[in-house]
Amino acid sequence: MKRKRKEEGGGASEEGEVVWQTPLNPPERQDYIFREGRRYVAPYHFEFISHVKSRWAGKTIVDLFAHEFKGRPYEYYVSAVECGRIQVGGRVVPVSYIVKSSEKISHFVHRHEPPVTSHGVSILQKEPDVVTVCKPASIPVHPCGQYRKNTVVGILQAEHGLAPLFPVHRLDRLVSGLLIFARNASKADLFRQQIEGGLVQKRYIAMVVGEFPENELEVNVNINYDAQEGRSTAEAGDPTCDTALLKGKAACTKFTRISTNGTHSIVLCEPVTGRTHQIRVHLQFSGHPIANDMLYLSEQRTNRSAEGMVADKAAGLSLESSVSDIRQNDKEEEPCIEFSTDPMCTNCPNLAPKGYDGSEEGLWLHCVRYSGPGWIYECPYPDWASLA
Repeated sequence: MKRKRKEEGGGASEEGEVVWQTPLNPPERQDYIFREGRRYVAPYHFEFISHVKSRWAGKTIVDLFAHEFKGRPYEYYVSAVECGRIQVGGRVVPVSYIVKSSEKISHFVHRHEPPVTSHGVSILQKEPDVVTVCKPASIPVHPCGQYRKNTVVGILQAEHGLAPLFPVHRLDRLVSGLLIFARNASKADLFRQQIEGGLVQKRYIAMVVGEFPENELEVNVNINYDAQEGRSTAEAGDPTCDTALLKGKAACTKFTRISTNGTHSIVLCEPVTGRTHQIRVHLQFSGHPIANDMLYLSEQRTNRSAEGMVADKAAGLSLESSVSDIRQNDKEEEPCIEFSTDPMCTNCPNLAPKGYDGSEEGLWLHCVRYSGPGWIYECPYPDWASLA
């Protein structure tokens, strides 16, 4: 099988050649497929390139991939090495090859990205140096993990020609709301300096379990993020113990109740620091976790009340009445589109990668405002912020 890099603006490949992409190839409008309320990416060939880490050295090339990248079976990696889809230093090696530290390794794959919501990324403000958007839940901000084109950055480039974009701040993939992008490196650096200098104020709203206290609540509790587990924990500590023994980083969030119906409350969240999952963990610590946050709800809360909306529906409907033009960016359902399959691909003929069940939920956590010296950017409240 011949391989050929996809040149920007290039035409069709010669017969028998497989056109493959690199990170330099920008997302394009025709890359997306819309089905049943989901945005998919037409699978494409892609080459991942990395260098052997010290902890990988000494393993066979097959064992390295099978242990570090568990998304495919062992037999696939054997075949991929044998046919040259996995190479070391640009050359085909035997399956028994022992990798050495810092060697370049490449993996030529048929890439399937997980689907995200089909709701568009609505542009709130467009200025010479800044673009602000309303991010729907389920879409990651920038390329990471399995996501490359199905990201806010990718969609804005494909559908609005906005590039380059520099994220001023981040939102977790399942969080919705205001997202600010600088349109050049100097503006991005200015925002960074203001954030690091403590000059930027952030506001989020959340729907939490129970009747939140009426008076303002300030939570000053260290947060320790476990990358392997993908979650954070609060470390309150013991006043009699040395605080130096705490592993987590100092974190502070201020909470103010906006409304409550006794079962749930809408809470204004103002993080002073910016730790991973800070708002979610501090709300859990307060005894009022986000009402659909399955990662941080206690065991007693795992069975949600029948009164609550399904969160992915809430995320999709959250701005219908608040942003009049949000539906203009939504895509109509398209007929079934054929896409090229790969005989070696472990995900074909499906659009989504294996293991994705499509049932994940958007959180009831929404960024509504960022402000700094001489500037304010805001995003409308979602519908779930009005408790019936």
